[in-house]
Amino acid sequence: MIWDDELISYDFGPGHPLAPIRVELTMALARDLGVLDKVRVAGCAPATDDELALVHTRDYIDAVKRVSVFGAPDVFHGLGTPDNPAFAGVHEASALVAGATLAAARAVWTGEAEHALNVAGGLHHAMPGLASGFCVYNDPALGIAWMLAQGARRVAYVDVDVHHGDGVQSMFYDDPRVLTISLHENPQTLFPGTGFPGETGAEGTAVNVALPAGCGDAGWLRAFQAVVPPLLREFQPEVLVTQHGCDSHALDPLAHLMLSLDGQRRAYAALHALAHETAGGRWLATGGGGYELVRVVPRAWTHLIAEAAGAPIDPATETPPSWRAFVSERTGEVPPLTMTDGRNPEFQDLSRGYDPGDSIDRAIMATRKAIFPFHGLDPQP
Repeated sequence: MIWDDELISYDFGPGHPLAPIRVELTMALARDLGVLDKVRVAGCAPATDDELALVHTRDYIDAVKRVSVFGAPDVFHGLGTPDNPAFAGVHEASALVAGATLAAARAVWTGEAEHALNVAGGLHHAMPGLASGFCVYNDPALGIAWMLAQGARRVAYVDVDVHHGDGVQSMFYDDPRVLTISLHENPQTLFPGTGFPGETGAEGTAVNVALPAGCGDAGWLRAFQAVVPPLLREFQPEVLVTQHGCDSHALDPLAHLMLSLDGQRRAYAALHALAHETAGGRWLATGGGGYELVRVVPRAWTHLIAEAAGAPIDPATETPPSWRAFVSERTGEVPPLTMTDGRNPEFQDLSRGYDPGDSIDRAIMATRKAIFPFHGLDPQP
């Protein structure tokens, strides 16, 4: 578990949806539940300019550093917009988030740890020369690029954020060493407007599952099972990198999927199992989006940390009174009482039948038809 208290300095200011309190509350909940006692917490250093240049242009890095001095906008490079307000210290804060994911990548690649996490990371929208979608430096892409530079031949990236992982996809779109899979809300109804099934990359290594607004646990898990395991089994990555934006939750204010905390927890368990099955257990996980700051993000990512630690939390577990008091003090909101939404998500595997009249099944089949033939897989259930 990579952590430094300065990671909460990645802060776009009051009223911005990506509020650092969500990470602060996550770490407090994980600590109070004893989850952090089951992991080794390690620090990190900011990514250097040379490291950032693995995925970002030198011109862009210099621009972010100029903005960082006084907080003066540079809209040409995406800083000073409503999504990415300019602020003094933006380079230092962003480089630290990137450095945390690099530290996680090093731990997994060198064998220091089998699994490593950076819940403050997952800034998947940043482009080589542009800040976008609350993201300045693209830490998941940086972790992947660093491992490729160390000699990795196959890295798989699975993104379960409600928004398309466009920055990571674009950076490796023509690189057959990297399989990017993104499950997200249909681009016709949500930022960033990309992530259609026809975006396949040069050799079918860009995979997009565009799910209709309103999709809940059963449909989402059905889509995941129909696309992700077959492709990971065929690709056989050396490392699995995952981005765990929890803004697919029904309570998230910025999107329109309807997952529960319990459905998200099942996805974490499935990805953990797939890391062991297909990548020799090597798993690098990051956070991501998530804008219901009290009721969703802290519980979701505490479940993620516990899953990676091999000590999943019983969903019926009550949140600690100490954490509830901290939430009330810091936010004035009423905290959730348990670690569950009270759901028991079930789904039917696509192999049991495909309904062409169902919008979720159509989304699944659009992806399978676009991608599976590249990998020698039959798109039909």
